[in-house]
Amino acid sequence: MKVLLVDDDANIRTVALIGLEDTPEWDIREASSGQEALDLAAQEKPDLILLDMMMPGLDGVSTFERFRQNPATRDIPIIFMTAKVQKNEVEGYRNLGAKGVIIKPFDPLGLADEIMGILGT
Repeated sequence: MKVLLVDDDANIRTVALIGLEDTPEWDIREASSGQEALDLAAQEKPDLILLDMMMPGLDGVSTFERFRQNPATRDIPIIFMTAKVQKNEVEGYRNLGAKGVIIKPFDPLGLADEIMGILGT
């Protein structure tokens, strides 16, 4: 499975990669901005996108909306990653059409299991 990890914070990407490196069937690609994610997704056609909510420029919601407007990326499951954990905010992300929400800070050793749980695999 090809996974696109989108976060403007290099440290978060590194921690996530540590947690996902023991899942050899996953091919992880990284993007540090919403625009880079849009460009990379068009080229790489990922099976899953892990999308940070708070990024400069295109934030998570704006990036999500652009993914959904593009026929090539509209059906890719997207899991938001956020430190905003108010119940109404999490529900709002799901109402947008996100497959799920991973709350930061996350346990890198449990990240793959959390993702698989959201995906139902």
